[in-house]
Amino acid sequence: MINAMPGKKKTNTKKKILFVASEAVPFAKTGGMGDVCGALPKVLKKMGHDVRLVLPRYWNINKSQHAPKKAVSPMGVQMGLGTVWCEVLEGELEGVPVYFIEHEGYFGRAGYYDDGIDEFFDNAERFGFFCHAALQLAKDIGFQPDVVHCNDWQTGLIPGYLKIKYLYDPFFANTASVFTIHNIGYQGVFPMEFYPFMGLGAENFTEPKFESYEKMHFMKGAIFYADNVTTVSDSYRDELLTPDGAKGLAPYLERRRDDFYGILNGADYDHWDPAKDKLIPANYSISDISGKSICKRALQKEFLLKERTDIPVIGIITRFAEQKGFQHVAPIIRSIVNNMMVQFAIVGSGEKSQEDFFGGLPAEYPGVIGTWIGYENRKAHLIEAGADFFLMPSLYEPCGLSQIYSMKYGTLPIVRSIGGLRDTVFNYDEATGSGTGFAFYSPDPISIYYTVGWAVSTYYDRPHHIAKLRMQAMHEDYTWEKAAKKYERVYDHAIARRNSWK
Repeated sequence: MINAMPGKKKTNTKKKILFVASEAVPFAKTGGMGDVCGALPKVLKKMGHDVRLVLPRYWNINKSQHAPKKAVSPMGVQMGLGTVWCEVLEGELEGVPVYFIEHEGYFGRAGYYDDGIDEFFDNAERFGFFCHAALQLAKDIGFQPDVVHCNDWQTGLIPGYLKIKYLYDPFFANTASVFTIHNIGYQGVFPMEFYPFMGLGAENFTEPKFESYEKMHFMKGAIFYADNVTTVSDSYRDELLTPDGAKGLAPYLERRRDDFYGILNGADYDHWDPAKDKLIPANYSISDISGKSICKRALQKEFLLKERTDIPVIGIITRFAEQKGFQHVAPIIRSIVNNMMVQFAIVGSGEKSQEDFFGGLPAEYPGVIGTWIGYENRKAHLIEAGADFFLMPSLYEPCGLSQIYSMKYGTLPIVRSIGGLRDTVFNYDEATGSGTGFAFYSPDPISIYYTVGWAVSTYYDRPHHIAKLRMQAMHEDYTWEKAAKKYERVYDHAIARRNSWK
């Protein structure tokens, strides 16, 4: 059962919000969290809140491009085993001040969390320091937040620091914490020998808090100490309260049920709207969709597909990882192209075996399958604009943004009805032509095969329904303003809960 949002009654005062994340567009991104943390602070700022965004200064964040200036230099961060010194740079994102924690030893690396093969051995130390540095920064610049909004395990120690180290610190006396779970598949579990460095005290290394089978658990501690916990869709919230969905954390989230909310992510339509997209060859809108056929031709040319507007193109933009479900596409994609008149345009990277498999398909099926291994923003926009369908066979999907972008571009999603995909894609009804896409339920190759076949047959046999589905999909509106208003209510609820600790 979906937990109701906090009551609509709220204070009229604008808030000081310290937004802390390990990635945010356009500075750093590996997944959907980067999109969220690059968009939500801007919207909150436009709504009148005083928002500051804090990020690590990774090696690839170009100093000259983003023009940061020194904000605090040096800054000492008192960790459990002594003081760690760093520097803080300040930049800007559409009016939002952005602070970069610079520590060459921790963040001066090509990768964010791994080297492309293995996770960095010191991730616990790197992001434990980052958590404490964000709070130290607030003190050093005199920014007294009403709320610290934390995102995923990389910021999971912040709620604990506020309730343990800073509970009676006058500077944070009225500071609440909100912790957002973007993907519970990554929880931040590390060997216990890293725990003393964090300075959280041995009394907090217990099973309900930071301890899990004699290891340190960032996300579990965040769930325990945060004033409110959120996740990125209503359905994903419900899934996280089940043993199968929460990957071991269901009992801890169940204890926080009354303070746990699902808020569907918004879409950044400033960058993902076919009417004003500068990366596609022709703009179009719901009132004049003719430009989509031009984009389709350009997509086919880009991916070396046969340039025919009468054959549907299925687009894929993905990270090749178990969660995304393409291991179930691999066994049947040959059958799809052998038995159906359809083309594929694929952009993806990740697991080497999947890169090799999908990367080799164009040689097998020239003119029918085109693949780009890696990620290129222009190609991603071209797929969204030029494809007829967009395939997302996820095993789980907290929210998903690609299906939301696809609908805006009149590209009909083919999805597994799970998490945020269930909340955003409404299944096609053959009797009425209503819906915004095509959905299946079982995570297996046969379900994918027949659902793709259903979409393709609709393309050929019921083109008037395809046109109707496109219009309905393009009418869907998932603006960040809607989500931000819900976060405002969560912030009020979190502040009220924090005040109850006094």
